[in-house]
This record gives sequence, structure tokens and C-alpha cells, in this order.
Amino acid sequence: MERTVVLIKPDAVKKGVIGKIITRFEEEGFTLIAAKFLRLPDDLLDDWYAHHKDKSFFPELKSFMTSTPVMAMIWEGKNVIERFRVLCGPTDSRKAPKGTIRGDYGRDVQANAIHASEDEHAANKEMDLMFLPHEIQEWKR
Repeated sequence: MERTVVLIKPDAVKKGVIGKIITRFEEEGFTLIAAKFLRLPDDLLDDWYAHHKDKSFFPELKSFMTSTPVMAMIWEGKNVIERFRVLCGPTDSRKAPKGTIRGDYGRDVQANAIHASEDEHAANKEMDLMFLPHEIQEWKR
């Protein structure tokens, strides 16, 4: 089974829609195998967003991502990465159709409610950054 990492971002946390977002994934038949609510530390964000570190918007991005705790999760299922990307909608919430998570709960490119791994390589890196092996539960739904 394929796995992906999802972060419910500060804008969605502030709106109080964590449960609504999780429900959408459960209703699609995916299995939640790890979850934690945490404030992201600076060193983790530096690794997570290493590709943005030298860009002018990085300090603002980092400030946004530390403005509240985030809900970090690992989901498992068939074609979960591709299917989650469709459920989330385009990164720019202004272009995301209603019915997608970003279209329903996002505001723009940064405050777009959710992060979902873009591919298997990113998912593996993000799992290693966010979760310890004993935090990931192996079970069949």
C-alpha cells in the first residue's frame, strides 16, 4: 500500500475544520496510520522547505507555518498520493474548484488549508522528518 503525508495547515486549524478534512479522507476509504498535533520546530521547517530557503517569501512562509500547531498525518491506501492531490485541489486555492479541500477551505497559495506529498520521494522524506517509526501504526482496515 502506498503512503502519503498530509499537514492540515494553520489557516484550516484556525477555522476549526480538522475533523471535516479527516472525514473526507476516511469517506474515500483511506486508512490513517499516524497522526499528531504539533508546533513545527524551525529545524524541521528548514529541512521541509529546503527548496524555498533562499527565496524572499521563506520568512513569511515559516512564520505562517508556526502561527498555530498543525495536524500531521500519514494516510495509506491504493494510489493515495495521486488521489489525495485530486481531493486537495490545485495549490492556489483561488483556482481550486469547490468540492476540493483547498476550494472549500483555502484562501490563496499559502493559506491553502492543506499540504499533501507530491510524489513517493517527497512522501518518504516527509515521513522521515515528521514521524518516528514507532509512531506509525501498522494495521488493516
